[in-house]
Amino acid sequence: MARRPLPRILSSGSAQIARSREIARTAADSATDVLQPLITVSRGLRKLAATARAKWAATPKERRGPTLLLVAACVLVVALVPYGPLLALVTLMGAAAWKGRERPVVKTGPDDAEIARLKGLYEALVPYFSVPDDPSPLFTHGGDWSGAFGEYAFDDDGRLTRLRIAYPPYFTDGEPTARARIEQLLHAKSGRGREYHFDWDEEGNRLVMSVLPALPTTIAAQRFVTVPGETVLGFTDEDAVQRTVPVVAADGTEDAPAVVWRTGPRSSEPHLLAVGQPGSGTTSLLRSIALQALPHGDVLIVEGGGTGEYACLTGRDGVLAVECGLSGALASLEWAAHETERRLIAANRARQAGHPAPEDTRRPLWILLDRPGILGHLAAADGRPDPQELLQVPLRHGRAAQVTVVVAEQFDSADTLSETVRTHTRARIVLGPATPEQIESVLGSAPHTTPTPQVPPGRGYARLGTGPVLRLQVPATPDPYDDATSESHRQAVLALLPERRAAVDTLAVGTLTDGTLADGNLAVDTVSVETVKTMAVGAVPAAAPDPAPRLAPDPGPAPRHAPVAAEG
Repeated sequence: MARRPLPRILSSGSAQIARSREIARTAADSATDVLQPLITVSRGLRKLAATARAKWAATPKERRGPTLLLVAACVLVVALVPYGPLLALVTLMGAAAWKGRERPVVKTGPDDAEIARLKGLYEALVPYFSVPDDPSPLFTHGGDWSGAFGEYAFDDDGRLTRLRIAYPPYFTDGEPTARARIEQLLHAKSGRGREYHFDWDEEGNRLVMSVLPALPTTIAAQRFVTVPGETVLGFTDEDAVQRTVPVVAADGTEDAPAVVWRTGPRSSEPHLLAVGQPGSGTTSLLRSIALQALPHGDVLIVEGGGTGEYACLTGRDGVLAVECGLSGALASLEWAAHETERRLIAANRARQAGHPAPEDTRRPLWILLDRPGILGHLAAADGRPDPQELLQVPLRHGRAAQVTVVVAEQFDSADTLSETVRTHTRARIVLGPATPEQIESVLGSAPHTTPTPQVPPGRGYARLGTGPVLRLQVPATPDPYDDATSESHRQAVLALLPERRAAVDTLAVGTLTDGTLADGNLAVDTVSVETVKTMAVGAVPAAAPDPAPRLAPDPGPAPRHAPVAAEG
């Protein structure tokens, strides 16, 4: 039987359908091209209407009446002006066309270069996140990287700025060594020279790596909004602390997240230790602390380097002495130990008698010791005691006596710090470039970021007691007498300096211990800070204070050397 041919409509239907679709698509494209201006204006009018509706909803009810009156007045003026409605219509169409213009295409996925970088990072993590006994490993050579990397972001140069990694539960994320290996690998593969933050979620088996922006260096020394007993050590990331302080930066006034150190009888970190490389900013940190302490207390400065970095504070009101030599440093610290004992005894007697503590025992006393290792070396060569031994009483009993000790040293001399200094300085700061091992040796905990090899002065890490390790940028407080200091920073520091003392006795602190003055006119046992600040030059008080019992054995007569602080 011969086969009948298929109907023509069935044999040529697919070709006709395809031809019809092509005609419809061409007509739609042509219509879109012709109506594109109208589509753009319509989209712009819709956006302008949505904006007007949002502004009207945000306008308070008591201001809606005046707003309507103002709009009606504007419409009336436009209607009365010649060609006003036409100009208004043209302006509206132009604004709608600009508002409804096409936006650039948003990138929705990684390009080829970024995919290659993610694949390389995935292959590098396979030896650390896989074991042979895993039946369904998340990380395998040649595997799918999209299952392990849930979130990623790149900068304009194609380098990773954020990456969220899912790792298997059997990875030992609780061991610092294992975590350090992963952080080092991610740091090397993602690009060096930047500071990365690693957030480990042990409960969810997730690791988020993000690039931290550089901390601002535009904040100079100034009066910070704090209460007595609070000191701003520097500034950190916004999500690291809960407190901000208003500051004046180069680009105006802003609220900056500050690392605030609290001292006094209720402080758990009454003393501070700062360690850094040469030129890292430890001296600027001590200058900043001194300028913040002077409005509410007295400051005693001992500079072991002898470079005159604190000459601007010499002779200022509230600065008891600025000692650079070994003899003056020993005498000053010996007096500080006796002053701490005197405060403790006076406060104890007042409490036993039911009276408040004397006023001179409540005024804070700050002891700033810069580079004690040099003074210890000189003391050992001269057969004299190490100045750090004289800090035992202020360090152990300073919190109750309102005495705060701040010690700054460099890494190359950190081994010269005494055990007492290391034990009682619970607030720690590391400035300048340092390895993670060096940072952990000082702070007691490794940072969650990767230190960069080159940092500006004053950049480092801080840890208060057992708190987290925070990034830190110390406010710029340079020596105003240094020729390399900029004029703006010089004026900022000079504006914070107290007035110089006029006709006030500059008795050497070394004479304020057991013994006599250099001229033999007055024998004293222990003289308070208020006595030092109120004695006139050459004057002799009517009666010396009653000798107070000591908490420690009598160290013997003070040296005859009586250095006098130079007048500015």
